[in-house]
Amino acid sequence: MTAVSLDLQALSQQFQEQGYLLLRDILTPEKVERLNAAIDEILAQEPDTLAHNLYNSVERHEEIASLIDEPTLLPLMVQLLGYNIQLHISHLTIRKPNPQDEKTATHSFIHWHQDGPHPQFPKIGGLTSTYYIKTCYILSDMSEPDRGNTKIIPGSHNKPFQPESQNVDDTVQGELQICGKPGDVFVFAQNLWHAGAPNRSPFTRRQLFLGYSPIWMRPIDYRTASDKLLENATPIRKQLLGVIDDNPFKYYVPEESMVPLKQWFQGDAGNSGYPQ
Repeated sequence: MTAVSLDLQALSQQFQEQGYLLLRDILTPEKVERLNAAIDEILAQEPDTLAHNLYNSVERHEEIASLIDEPTLLPLMVQLLGYNIQLHISHLTIRKPNPQDEKTATHSFIHWHQDGPHPQFPKIGGLTSTYYIKTCYILSDMSEPDRGNTKIIPGSHNKPFQPESQNVDDTVQGELQICGKPGDVFVFAQNLWHAGAPNRSPFTRRQLFLGYSPIWMRPIDYRTASDKLLENATPIRKQLLGVIDDNPFKYYVPEESMVPLKQWFQGDAGNSGYPQ
């Protein structure tokens, strides 16, 4: 799929400091084209709207499902979260041009927030731990700001922080917009402060979020993977779809044979700084 080689140790250090990574040219143009064709098929089954939020999108098309264990990024996820992980969410977002900032049922834009449940993840000293990490595949030209880009506050996961305004239209000190081209991937921690800006450009934004979490957490958008998704799945994909053992205790204390992703982990799983 790609010939990109990632420096896992350097990227892990950068991620711990900044809470995000922007990785260039992870997907080939051919793969981007196939993903967009798959998205076209999915959207043909949906009512027309300015904004789409389609969860559990790996169940909607095999081309999207192929990203579950994307070989360039998966070793990085293992390095960041440990090897006892699963797919947590697969969220397809479409934002058509919306110069008037019309509000829609599926939210054309999202104000400043940290991801997580309500009530929120517990905090210690004003800090929330990293419980899951999202990979955002950029599938449209977002090389310029104000195209529905994601806004972030780098390093805001590492310090007690509250933006001076929740409104995404207000400029927050230290903010930046993630700009990338089709095939680039944006990786960020759920506790990084971020926002989904309005799209006032003539371009339609297409982004596909695949998130990963410890396998003992309940996934956001599915209970169990479908038989179709599990059919002919490799051991690694089965782990990522939460299928390791009938005994739920093994989700907390798996045997080594149950977590084939361990082969890619470099370091001490008990001291990575993130939940295992």
